Amino acid sequence: MSQYQPPIADIAFALEHVVGYPDIAKLPGFEHADLDTVVELLDQCGEFMAEAVAPLNRQGDVQGSHLQPDGTVKTPDGFKEAYQQYVDAGWGAVPLPEQYGGGGFPRTVGLAIQEMFNSANLAFSLCPLLTQGAIDALLHYGSDELKDRYLPKMVSGEWTGTMNLTEPQAGSDVGALTTKAVQNADGSYAITGQKIFITYGDHDMAEQIIHLVLARTPGAPEGTRGISCFIVPKYLVNDDGSLGARNPVETVSLEHKMGIHASPTCVLSYENATGYLIGEENKGMRIMFVMMNAARLGVGAQGLAVAERAYQQSLEYAQDRRQGQAIGAAGASSAIIEFPDVRRMLMTQRASIAALRYLLLLDASYVDSSTNDPDPAVRARADEIVGLLTPICKSFGTDLGNELTSLALQIHGGMGFIEETGAAQHVRDIRIAAIYEGTNGIQAADLVGRKLGIRGGASIMEFHATMREIDAELAAAGPDFALVREELDRQFTALETATKWMLKTGLGDPNSVLAGSSPYLRMWGLCTSGWMLARAAVAAAKTDDARLAQEQLVLARFYAQQLLPQCASLLGAATAGADDLFALDAHSLAGASFKVNS
Repeated sequence: MSQYQPPIADIAFALEHVVGYPDIAKLPGFEHADLDTVVELLDQCGEFMAEAVAPLNRQGDVQGSHLQPDGTVKTPDGFKEAYQQYVDAGWGAVPLPEQYGGGGFPRTVGLAIQEMFNSANLAFSLCPLLTQGAIDALLHYGSDELKDRYLPKMVSGEWTGTMNLTEPQAGSDVGALTTKAVQNADGSYAITGQKIFITYGDHDMAEQIIHLVLARTPGAPEGTRGISCFIVPKYLVNDDGSLGARNPVETVSLEHKMGIHASPTCVLSYENATGYLIGEENKGMRIMFVMMNAARLGVGAQGLAVAERAYQQSLEYAQDRRQGQAIGAAGASSAIIEFPDVRRMLMTQRASIAALRYLLLLDASYVDSSTNDPDPAVRARADEIVGLLTPICKSFGTDLGNELTSLALQIHGGMGFIEETGAAQHVRDIRIAAIYEGTNGIQAADLVGRKLGIRGGASIMEFHATMREIDAELAAAGPDFALVREELDRQFTALETATKWMLKTGLGDPNSVLAGSSPYLRMWGLCTSGWMLARAAVAAAKTDDARLAQEQLVLARFYAQQLLPQCASLLGAATAGADDLFALDAHSLAGASFKVNS
């Protein structure tokens, strides 16, 4: 099993040459976060993740977290100590506001840290990810009193946070939740209900857990319009900031999962627990989307990160494993890296990982522009682009996480199916990422249902035009880039055809648009990835590093030839409509040999 090696050089190249980080560092509030400072910081962070966090990954998977007889949750050996080191080093605070003790660095830098954290140990990294989502919600909607009481220790990591959305009967249909919130005489609320799938809902790594809970007040409207959001701390907080009595929040059980075994996924029961309203009553969905959107980009980074870790392991295995004889080889056996199909799998991983890293960091850079650019028009446009890219990054990123870790296992052959090699853990761990924080089908529905129609479709067509601008740069770069240029043009045309069909069909036949939403989103993922690799190749060609220029050109060309053409092949699926999806009833779907519920 290989040790994790943080890809600092790849991240630094992406920041400097592909996503325009030097311009982000010039925005008001980010002057202290220049590129040299950031690269040095990431190098130190990568060292910490590789040495303190990554070695716990396999042990955490085998040992798992466990619910103790006294109702507390014990995490795997070493987790509590490593988390304290993480807090002491301040890594979680780097991209958070200085006002509450954070480092004030851009979200782009925070995403790079998240990638390395996720690669080192996905199950461990989930705790800070959920804390950041809770912090974002409080920053946007919390009162000054709530911010002052909870944020400093959440930003430092001394206290962790959760998101309590899902209930057994509701699933992704948040509007069906039944948890109740009744106001007390002192203005607080009594929260009663049960929540499931609560990541790090209880653990022993921090002294306090701040639950953000969605619930209904008496007389609230039905559905999502009647949902409110509350802070429910594990321990009540005294006026002097010390911890007081235990709130009646109990861990009923831990879920037995396919992967991320070290991360305790809790069923929580609230019985008249004391909670505090965030924002206004019945505005909980707005707050939830702040939490979810922050988490969705982070979950896309999980796909990238676990794929990176699996790739490193499969590359090492391919160099060490000797079997058969490659064409032209002189020895008795060859390392399997010398066989063309193994090279195909390694190149697919390498090119896809590079493209996804560029795309995620680009999205994060637009987040920074949307919050810190002094020009309101620039902020507004950046916010539109974030809205477009985030469902693509989450869905396409986690789909790739599944596909690329599977390729890494395939390279191991039969040994990949054996748990001791560690290849299978990557496949198991990342499988959840396409499901949580909004399933990938929900991401696709968001793309076509909410983002496609912004400004009557003008927003998304403007982004099409922005991608098309790479054509002139590729033409100027010379004949070596001709193949990439030609294939991008073909696939951009296919994507535009699908987009125009979606815009034309959406108002009159939304079911048909939803039927094609997932293949349509994948078309976007493929095109934006090819575009980002082309940008990287053009940028690398302008540097003095001939080896870097050659690597980036080969990656862009490989992607254009072997992966990007999938985009046009999805055009039929994206525009086929919904008729055949509903042409067979449940009995017909089951076939003659199976019974179905009537």
